[in-house]
Amino acid sequence: MSAQPATHAAHAAHVMKPGWFTVNVVNRAVAWMTRRGISVWGSRVLAVRGRKSGEWRRTPVNLLTVDGAQYLVAPRGHVQWTHNMRAAGGGQLHLGKHAEGFTAVELADDDKPALLRAYLKRWKAEVGVFFGGIGPDASDEELRAIAPKHPVFRITTTGPAAPAV
Repeated sequence: MSAQPATHAAHAAHVMKPGWFTVNVVNRAVAWMTRRGISVWGSRVLAVRGRKSGEWRRTPVNLLTVDGAQYLVAPRGHVQWTHNMRAAGGGQLHLGKHAEGFTAVELADDDKPALLRAYLKRWKAEVGVFFGGIGPDASDEELRAIAPKHPVFRITTTGPAAPAV
């Protein structure tokens, strides 16, 4: 896979904002459980420094593992955590009291189809609506067509991290 960043400028406006129920019920419930050490299908709490404020920002994410490598996929598009990740180059993943630091490299769009397929196989029921009708059985061409709308970061853990404040 190439380490060339995806061309996200043309699709930077692609953001699917969560609704009230997702923000106030689903995300809070998943984050609450994850903070207590209960992973919901690979859930983690991502902590990444804000690109403008420098303050730690947190959001629940799904950690995807494929062939021993770990990835973060942004099903809702070019959201705040993806912009912050590009600026920070890494962050922390939290599960309960365990915090692990990592570095992140954004993947090129041509490198995303297999990862988007794996992500959709695992979490389609949760995030499928954000992929415009594309599912895990889609062709590589169909997945490549939506790839610019969904940032994917390969992460490399750097060891235990002090909890983000």
